[in-house]
Amino acid sequence: MIPTATYRLQLHAGFTFADAEAVVPYLAELGVSHLYASPITAAARGSTHGYDVVDPTRINPELGGEQGLLSLVAALKRHGLGLIIDIVPNHMGVAGDENAWWLDVLEHGQASEYAPVFDIDWRERVALPVLGTPLREALADGAIQLVPRGERLAVQLYGGAIYPIREDDPIHKADRSAAFSPDQIAEVLDRQHYRLVYWRAANDELNWRRFFSINELAGVRIEDPAVFERTHALYFDLFRRGLIDGVRVDHVDGLADPAGYCRTLRARFDAIAPDRPAYIVVEKILAGDEPFATDWRIEGTSGYDFMRQVSEVLHDPAGQAPLGQLWEEISGRSATFEEEAVPARQDLLAWQFEGQLVACVKSFHALAQAGVSHTWITRGMLRRAIERLLWVFPVYRTYATGQGAPDYDAPIRAAAREAAVPLMPPGEVPVLDAVLGWLAGEGGEGAAEAVRQFQQLSAPIAAKGVEDTAFYRHGALLSANDVGFEPGHFACDLGQFHREMRERAMRTPRAMLATATHDHKRGEDARARLAVLSAVPDAWSQRVRRWLALAAEHAPAVDAGDAYLLFQTLVGASQEGDDSLLERVHDWQRKALREAKLRSSWEAPDEEYEARCHDLATLLLTREDGADFRQDFVAFMEALAAPALANTLAQAALHFLVPGVPDTYQGCELFDLSMVDPDNRRPVDYQRRRRLLAADDDQGEAAKLRLVARLLEARKGSGALREGGYEPLDAVGERAEHVVAFSRAHQGETVLCAVAVRLGAALFGDVEPVPSADWWGDTRIEAQGRTWHARDLFAKSPVAVR
Repeated sequence: MIPTATYRLQLHAGFTFADAEAVVPYLAELGVSHLYASPITAAARGSTHGYDVVDPTRINPELGGEQGLLSLVAALKRHGLGLIIDIVPNHMGVAGDENAWWLDVLEHGQASEYAPVFDIDWRERVALPVLGTPLREALADGAIQLVPRGERLAVQLYGGAIYPIREDDPIHKADRSAAFSPDQIAEVLDRQHYRLVYWRAANDELNWRRFFSINELAGVRIEDPAVFERTHALYFDLFRRGLIDGVRVDHVDGLADPAGYCRTLRARFDAIAPDRPAYIVVEKILAGDEPFATDWRIEGTSGYDFMRQVSEVLHDPAGQAPLGQLWEEISGRSATFEEEAVPARQDLLAWQFEGQLVACVKSFHALAQAGVSHTWITRGMLRRAIERLLWVFPVYRTYATGQGAPDYDAPIRAAAREAAVPLMPPGEVPVLDAVLGWLAGEGGEGAAEAVRQFQQLSAPIAAKGVEDTAFYRHGALLSANDVGFEPGHFACDLGQFHREMRERAMRTPRAMLATATHDHKRGEDARARLAVLSAVPDAWSQRVRRWLALAAEHAPAVDAGDAYLLFQTLVGASQEGDDSLLERVHDWQRKALREAKLRSSWEAPDEEYEARCHDLATLLLTREDGADFRQDFVAFMEALAAPALANTLAQAALHFLVPGVPDTYQGCELFDLSMVDPDNRRPVDYQRRRRLLAADDDQGEAAKLRLVARLLEARKGSGALREGGYEPLDAVGERAEHVVAFSRAHQGETVLCAVAVRLGAALFGDVEPVPSADWWGDTRIEAQGRTWHARDLFAKSPVAVR
């Protein structure tokens, strides 16, 4: 069963299959067709997300195991719902001693039957960055011991995790009751297939691919057919038994050959049930004008691209320049986002990906030396060219293989070259061109390994350098800083939005549509609220300058830029009656400061500076000397309420009306004012949502819930909304730029959809989320031989469906 609307749930030990089953009746009442679940296979003990899979062949016992899953699916089927699951082919969790496959590799090395599973460079022993101090110091401190493990001995670290000793090691014949000296233990360690490494050395010494820069997640060689089958057997069995209808593939750009993987996945599902097509979407971050490859034989992405597209309709383009100037004045940092993004990429490449970079350069150098025309290229030249490409690469990655490169890679390589050439040392542009030639498919199978390594490095550099670093350094408008967004261009003209939606209808009509996810930086309604600032930059500037003066007086040691980010975060996250806000903000501050890597970091936290930032937040939210701020802040939030609600309703309407499969992230049918994880994974009060759904209330956030439910009900009964194309309708008149109008038609049914957007300036300080009839003037839509006046369409709501 292909979904028409999904609802994402985050499963973990605190919210199991049984808890999800209890929510099923509510999901049926809301009107979705499918539950969309986070990973369900066995993950590390206590995992709050499930992406650290330790055994892909078992259902997670912490969620309730197979019996819990069967009970959940039975409940879903009783209510006419299906199940989509999240799968994680790119990596596995290897922290501690829970992953039996990984432990077998450590014990047996390349002879292990699981050695082909992991992406390891076997020219060296497996480096394990698990020590809190250098090896000799850890040995001297007694942090490493040999302990009995069944009939043999094993290595124990810090009294906890156990690591195997190879079966043929002579230490197993020693007196097991004897105490082993540090030198004896060191000798044993020298004989193993792995070596224990100080965690700070991981970025330079790791000889296996990891997920981004996370030492606990090891890359999987899913391109190996045997590994593919072994890691996917459970998913295919669940599909064969009719327990799932499809999958969402996590981090597809981490794979060696994403396109080949997707085609193989489709073929395997089709072979199981030719008359029951599986629904397949991938987590793929698209750049602004990057097309999705329709030859992958899947439905499309999991929806970050739509999240950006709809956000660009909510923001007012007139606010880009003044908000950038304000940020530059306050922080002293550039208003141009690329001037943050490139240095952030440079930092991350140097700090966290040295090992992968060295391996990549080695592979390209071997490739150059194996030919004829490139033997003059040195390793240093290649490193400089590859570094510069990674600094400016315009998308996550390209998709070349040993069989060549797809046509849609060509403009990406051209854009990368244009950006990289000015950064190249004199005379070395030919080296850059050689690398780009190999990425274009020149060199055939001989270039495949080097190209694979580059492509599997460019994706994490984009993610960690831009989304997890530059987004925390650049603060012109935080609603523009989210996964897949472009802070330097936070708004688009309505014609562009129409073109994007029409393209969506033609190319990926069943792709997922997201407005919130477990990975977003800010909740969908926090972003919608902050987007209003782009329409009222002068009013915001006046207010925030007063607040910054207060911060400078009471917290002079806090950077003005960090204070400005705090004020924006309070605007986005504040909700009346939220007693947990201060604690949540403190958690956000800690993460934001460390991700920015300017005044603090995860590797070297400056807890004194973090405490000063926490003190400022405490002053603003609770202390007596922050009372004047709170009074002024409440007045500003009241002025912001009506346009923020209008943005919320506009975003929700477009989410459920444009082509695609809308996904509601858990709880987001009401206001989602969350911050970055783990804040966006807090428990959801479903009893409250069920009460509000049954009540006759359309005020505040209840208005969003009722709109979502109404549009889900409309989708159920309308083939046009589920399957129809997308035809833009032109609005005319003095406020035409505030109307997104389009029709959806299918088999004789036509639905007209109109949404009022960018009402911030018109509604700022008002009470209702719609402008007056006079404000609309003669604005109208003329289509299908009829005229619809905006003053009538939007008399009570910024959303009209006819």
